Amino acid sequence: MPIELFRQGECLRLMFCDLHNEHGEAVQSNQFLLVNGDTGAIIDPGGNLAYHPLYLGMVEHFPPTRLSAILASHADPDIIASLDRWMTGTPAQVYISTVWERFVPHFCKPGKTEGRILGIPDAGMHIRVGLGDIVALPAHFLHAEGNFQFWDPSSRILFSGDLGVSLGLDPRRPIRSLREAIPYMAPFHRRYMSSNKILRLWAQMVAGLPIAMIAPQHGAPLVGPAVQEFIAWVQTLECGIDLMTPEHYALPA
Repeated sequence: MPIELFRQGECLRLMFCDLHNEHGEAVQSNQFLLVNGDTGAIIDPGGNLAYHPLYLGMVEHFPPTRLSAILASHADPDIIASLDRWMTGTPAQVYISTVWERFVPHFCKPGKTEGRILGIPDAGMHIRVGLGDIVALPAHFLHAEGNFQFWDPSSRILFSGDLGVSLGLDPRRPIRSLREAIPYMAPFHRRYMSSNKILRLWAQMVAGLPIAMIAPQHGAPLVGPAVQEFIAWVQTLECGIDLMTPEHYALPA
């Protein structure tokens, strides 16, 4: 069953969080359905393990034939490896960083993506979904070279991709206090985020946004005080190249 993150009039935001975790073979991931009236979008639809249950789960709330956009934060398999099937089952266009624009067709049969991939420039862009806009925010090197988060002004949800991930926490229980979540966040962020400089630049960018929720691609959403606590925490976090030493680049014994 999807989790309702937001509903107001014809605006609906759903999170699917348990579509392929029955046997624990793959990392848990979240997929998001955004509905604006008779038009919809999916954020990070996932790999082939998620496709069938996501499609069936979505049909109960919104017809896939009315999807206008697939929004991909980056090009990892758990983000968009199911693209071939979405290109068959929906008329949606794919929005992804120009860095990955010519790599994405490798997920599909020849010709399936022709004319349907729209590259997001490094500076980001507004993406029309029905009567509202979704804003692609630059999040480069958090963790991918070409990376975007998706800001939804209607719900004030920041769909943050791999930033804010908590591995091991129940995604159905929102994080309201960051302290309880840090043990589930810190190892991932130290490894997958590129540097403290990038985190600080990101924090400066989002400081002026009225964020009600940060919804990452893995783990639980952050709400209430945890939103600003997270933004403050990452500004002091050493990660990625900050932690690299000559020992990490030594010949194997």
